[in-house]
Amino acid sequence: MFHTNAEARYRPCLLNADSVDPVTTPGGEQSRRLRGRLRWTPVFPRRIVSAMPDLTSSILPALTSHRMPGLDLGADTVHPHYSGLSILNLPASIDRWLGLPPGPHAPLKIPALDSLAKGAQQVVVCLLDALSFSRFTHWLEGPGRPLLKMVDDGLLVPLTSVVPSTTTSALTTLWTGRSPAEHGILGYELLLREYGLVANMITLAPAAFDNQRGLLERAGVRPQSLLPVPTLGTRLTQTGIEAHAFIGNSIRGSGLSRMHYADTTLHGFGSPADLWHSLRKLVERPADGKRFAWAYYSGVDALSHVYGPDSDLVRAEFEFFVRAMVDLFVQPLERSAGRGVLLLLLSDHGQIATAIEPHYHLSEHPDLACRLHISPTGEARLPYLYPKPGQAEAAAEYISREWPGAFTQLDSGNALRAGLFGPGTPCAQAASRLGDVVLIGHGAAYLWWADKPDTLLGRHGSLSAEEMLVPLLAARIA
Repeated sequence: MFHTNAEARYRPCLLNADSVDPVTTPGGEQSRRLRGRLRWTPVFPRRIVSAMPDLTSSILPALTSHRMPGLDLGADTVHPHYSGLSILNLPASIDRWLGLPPGPHAPLKIPALDSLAKGAQQVVVCLLDALSFSRFTHWLEGPGRPLLKMVDDGLLVPLTSVVPSTTTSALTTLWTGRSPAEHGILGYELLLREYGLVANMITLAPAAFDNQRGLLERAGVRPQSLLPVPTLGTRLTQTGIEAHAFIGNSIRGSGLSRMHYADTTLHGFGSPADLWHSLRKLVERPADGKRFAWAYYSGVDALSHVYGPDSDLVRAEFEFFVRAMVDLFVQPLERSAGRGVLLLLLSDHGQIATAIEPHYHLSEHPDLACRLHISPTGEARLPYLYPKPGQAEAAAEYISREWPGAFTQLDSGNALRAGLFGPGTPCAQAASRLGDVVLIGHGAAYLWWADKPDTLLGRHGSLSAEEMLVPLLAARIA
């Protein structure tokens, strides 16, 4: 929706979030909304003119129109842009800024970001789990208003997530600089054939043992041994750069955290205020050389799953987080000098709102379940199937008949070879962890196979714009 004549005298200012349809369509309403993001407003009467170029209007159409050769994923999907505009490319940029040897993949193709990072002595990366680019830009005029000065002085761009668009895969990519195909952490639940079980890749426990984390480690499986590639912390410390990670106390000892943060100084926190106060104290402390600090916050993701990503509670959680960031970290550092801090705020994936639909529960479809060796793995929005011998065609026909248009079915091997799960040589375990068939969920479709109640009102893992497009906000704050 465009502005009325009565609104015209306020141009340019931030669009009113109530004046546009929150549903994002590739190259459509979201693109028009973002091109009109900057104007004047009587509520916030200062001109918002970024010192850096506004790249959204050029990058967003490039992302939504990008198509990977040999993959028909559906018209409503956003393909991962692994060649320079995805979260896969951020680690290579960080390597460049900190003076590390180049990694195997291209850095972000955003020259303005390299200009902003030039001369930074400390790189602080904060990952806010499960925040889509669309939701982030909508909220800039509401709960995200404390961020406006950072948007003004810095750079805001959209990127794509990886496939699957989920925390286990995305965070492992950010901490290794490798694609999901290369590092092998390809979803929330995976068949670890080498150990003969399906594991929850966050808790590192058999998937059937819900919330009993660490069982694999107790059985002798070292979390770091599940990664066939080195992690960022090890590479940084080997070159004399401090590496720090701030993780919520409740997940500080999770299997996934233990997998990622080798050779990294870990700091726990109990709340956003605790996080940003502690992080500021670290940044203010003199360092012998360059320093890298990572912060991960899961509050928005957790509430989005339970209440839906557009709920008032999620908006409030986002506001609490950004207010703490600005009040306890950004503004105090702006009053100091000489710290050379580059702050990056980004997300790993988005979420879509989903109703609870028993029609998508595998327990309601015994004629499909009986054709599978094991229950599906992966993500509810992007499941991996293991059909029994001779049952693949019947399973495919059943899915098409019972859920017409809800899922695109791909041969897992073809998807892996075509690069859906990223460039580079797939690790030895990748093929077995993807099963024989990949289902890509469309609309609000999902598949629920867990032996527990389905209570989620927000989900992710597939390739909709709300799941795949994420924000990257960069600013020099000291």
